[in-house]
Amino acid sequence: MNKGWGVVLAVLLLLAAGLGYYGWTSGADAKSRPILLIPKTTDPRISFWQAMRQGAEAAAREYGVEVQMAGMAAETEIEGQIRLLEEAILRKPRAIILAAADSNRLLPVCTRIKEAGIPLITVDSGLSAEAAASLIATDNYAAGRQVGDAMGALLKPGAKVAVISFVKGSTPAVERERGVRDSLEEKGITVAQTLYTNAEEELAYRLTTELLQTAAASELDGFIGLNEPSTVGAARALKEGQPEGGRVPMVGFDSSMREIAFLEEGVLQAIVVQKPFNMGYLAVKTAVEASSGVAAAPWVDTGAVTVTRSTMFSKANQKLLFPFGSEAYGGLVGESRE
Repeated sequence: MNKGWGVVLAVLLLLAAGLGYYGWTSGADAKSRPILLIPKTTDPRISFWQAMRQGAEAAAREYGVEVQMAGMAAETEIEGQIRLLEEAILRKPRAIILAAADSNRLLPVCTRIKEAGIPLITVDSGLSAEAAASLIATDNYAAGRQVGDAMGALLKPGAKVAVISFVKGSTPAVERERGVRDSLEEKGITVAQTLYTNAEEELAYRLTTELLQTAAASELDGFIGLNEPSTVGAARALKEGQPEGGRVPMVGFDSSMREIAFLEEGVLQAIVVQKPFNMGYLAVKTAVEASSGVAAAPWVDTGAVTVTRSTMFSKANQKLLFPFGSEAYGGLVGESRE
């Protein structure tokens, strides 16, 4: 589906919300209502969100609940996500699972969700203050350090790298870059510049291509991508813009079929892989429990794994890279944190 159709889909979802076509009424018994999942985007080209949806569907089957998903075409459509949540408050789903596109701007409407007595579970990224019963997510600072460690193993002290980040100011982007910088600083490596792609692959491709055409590119010893679209876009630009054998190393984030292909080709030297299937599964499980009065852990860290070309074919990493089925990721586990 191209971006144009993605926009159409988002508009239809919004119209459906506005017209009350979700298929349930606020007067129904709370436990008979569906759980509403709102990711940052429903863009079908991004494997991360598709894997999260699969995890949520697996948990829905196991727990005998209905999960409905609604969202926007792009992660930057924050006002649209706010409108979806305002509509959801009126319809009172059993619980809401939210990947907040902006931790500050979403806070007021999330506070109203809490005041309305609707259990709110955040997934992938949290809020700037306590309004949710639980956060199911990667420790983004730790994962950022893993990216820095992987790049540090490839370069010598004094090297310079460029970071291809995604939505400027978003909590995951800030925490991942902070982890990268702390790790690299310990190894004497400098982040020369950071580019922001709005989590759009084509923008990542264009910005990286333009950077490679500048004089500053000759001083760069490596590239880092901090989410799936940013990694794929930058990797495409590196593959086209630098000859094989003279290409600088790149470390990416997340997992998709194209990232795996770049890893096999040697365009990427490592990827730090989150566990979106686990996030979706555990978010629904937690939503079911929270809506039944069970206290939820404030934070469940689903972890991340560094995969290189030499380790990508291990049995454990194959499950991680191809998350199909309820046994994906070597078991549906997360580490609860207070």
